Amino acid sequence: MIDFIINPKAGGKDGKKIKKALPKLEKRLLERKVEYLIHMTKCPNQATELTKTLISHGATTIVVVGGDGTLHEVINGFDNFDKVSLGIIPCGTGNDFASALNLPTDPVEALDLILDGVPKFTDFMQMPTVRGLNIIGMGVDVDVLKRYSKAKRKTKLKYTTCLIQTLFNVNYAEFDSEIEGIKTHHRSFIACIANGHRYGGGIPICPPANPTDNKLDFVTVDEIHGLKIVGAFLKLKGGKLLSLKQAKHQTMKSVKITTEGDYAVNVDGELYYNVPFEVRIVSDKLRVFRP
Repeated sequence: MIDFIINPKAGGKDGKKIKKALPKLEKRLLERKVEYLIHMTKCPNQATELTKTLISHGATTIVVVGGDGTLHEVINGFDNFDKVSLGIIPCGTGNDFASALNLPTDPVEALDLILDGVPKFTDFMQMPTVRGLNIIGMGVDVDVLKRYSKAKRKTKLKYTTCLIQTLFNVNYAEFDSEIEGIKTHHRSFIACIANGHRYGGGIPICPPANPTDNKLDFVTVDEIHGLKIVGAFLKLKGGKLLSLKQAKHQTMKSVKITTEGDYAVNVDGELYYNVPFEVRIVSDKLRVFRP
């Protein structure tokens, strides 16, 4: 039995991708005589509680049909990791974590990978109160999301527009990082902990990041002023952000961030306020169907 958790509004206006993909998926499931149940979400955060309920009732394979937001909700409902596996059929706007796993973009091909494959251990990021799969960040990340959340239409172009607006109105993040007992002070306009390599629908924030290497990638970019911000933006879009002299990149198993006053953290595109900002990599619990 496969349980499908579907966000009917994923993939842009009126859930166009879902409406197109769902009949094809059901046809393939019938062709292959697979038992399945479909669970449609009706409101934000419902996928988390739905996942918890399904697992408590014995679910063994949960497949997300949607985008990074739905995937984020589902992983935060996971329990009994040794008894349940995760499948992903990317039908969202960005599908950034699916890209990190090299999953097929065609829904039926992604389904076949699940039906024919064997789930493999895949890294995730654990904080004291929330899990992340792709990117955890502060600074520009947060300001972009605040602008993006006000947009009537959620598209890749709109995200890029919000990023440009934010870069020219930068609020630098001041914080301390602690890695293996060593503390460092930062004043950065980009600060992220990466498991996947991209965010925002394809922006390559940290090309070396790999969700199967048992490591976190920590990227910071010290403050940049004036027209140099244009160059930084072009390097970010081109996947060469780490070549900036202001950029710092290192890998580790865990990192602790501290900052004064109130703050917000971007976890897989969702904003969390004043949560304990300690992140560790977990590599031997979550099993995901992937190439």
